[in-house]
Amino acid sequence: SAAAGIFLLNIFYSSVSSLYFHIGETEKKCFIEEIPDETMIIGNYRTQLYDKQKEEYMPATQGLGMFVEVKDPDDKVILSRQYGSEGRFTFTSHTPGEHQICLHSNSSKFSLFAGGMLRVHLDIQVGEHANNYAEIAAKDKLTELQLRVRQLVEQVDQIQKEQNYQRYREERFRQTSESTNQRVLWWSIVQTLILVAIGIWQMRHLKSFFEAKKLV
Repeated sequence: SAAAGIFLLNIFYSSVSSLYFHIGETEKKCFIEEIPDETMIIGNYRTQLYDKQKEEYMPATQGLGMFVEVKDPDDKVILSRQYGSEGRFTFTSHTPGEHQICLHSNSSKFSLFAGGMLRVHLDIQVGEHANNYAEIAAKDKLTELQLRVRQLVEQVDQIQKEQNYQRYREERFRQTSESTNQRVLWWSIVQTLILVAIGIWQMRHLKSFFEAKKLV
């Protein structure tokens, strides 16, 4: 079975995150991102294999592939696809909350590892940072001012999504707190009733004991 590593990335929603990590032949690496709803995410990655002769990481061969799987907060798979040694994946969130992004190498090419480690460089772009504005300007023939206005509009839209998500989190936290407080209250009441019942039982037991001994 594959060994899975879970990493919690404290990444602001409309930001860019770049990192690299190492995985073995049977490992799976998963990252958790908190994402508002209706937000586009783009991930770019490239892989390197360790060359024992040169003692350094070199670009991986084309035969080596990476499997990418993304799950939403309801544990529903929204992306599951095989890519090459270098690739790009895109998805849009439809449910606010923690999304799990997992990567692992294709099992059919393990012979390429030769027992070594694979280094994966991962770049995740979230929100309006995922847009290629140079491409948008060329496609829609936008002036510099029009492009800047479009950027500002999309930034405001992303900020609104983030605010809505924060309100959603606050509401869930409030519901959890109220539920916890209610449980604590009921547990206190149950404890009190148990103590009262034990006290009454002890008093009756002592009374019966004294009556049996003809002390009362």
